[in-house]
Amino acid sequence: MTATTAPKTRAELLAYLAELGISVTTHDHPPLFTVADSQALRGAIPGGHTKNLFLKDKKDNFFLVTVDEDANVDLKQIHQLIGAASRVSFGKPEALMELLGVIPGAVTVFGLINDTAGKVKVVLDAPLMENATINAHPLTNEATTSIGRDELLRFVEATGHDPVILKVSA
Repeated sequence: MTATTAPKTRAELLAYLAELGISVTTHDHPPLFTVADSQALRGAIPGGHTKNLFLKDKKDNFFLVTVDEDANVDLKQIHQLIGAASRVSFGKPEALMELLGVIPGAVTVFGLINDTAGKVKVVLDAPLMENATINAHPLTNEATTSIGRDELLRFVEATGHDPVILKVSA
């Protein structure tokens, strides 16, 4: 796997959102690698906070499943819900960088800006989408970007992806 272009930066992502007329708020913080880190260090940022699962099936179909940080996902059953060809496993860091332009610990729905070939199917958990504001890393785990739910859907569609809203959490 070889990346054809360098992944977009946080600044390029925020500029793209501005071009789309999407207003966001970004909070800087120390690098966060886990949900526990996020909860301890981010302070009181309102809205739903995301946990992202970068998954693949045996036919090399890739999925980005975005759920609320507290959601439980049954990885033995999720393939039936998301339309995978087989049970899923976590995608390798190399595929994560090639397709979404991020490293483990910084996986984010905003990574779709880097999936210009549309190889990743995006699944947004229905309970997460009940929040008026969604929070996600802006391609780096050193910040959190707050975006409105409808604006998030507009962003996903603008990247050429068809967002699937589905209840995947337990």
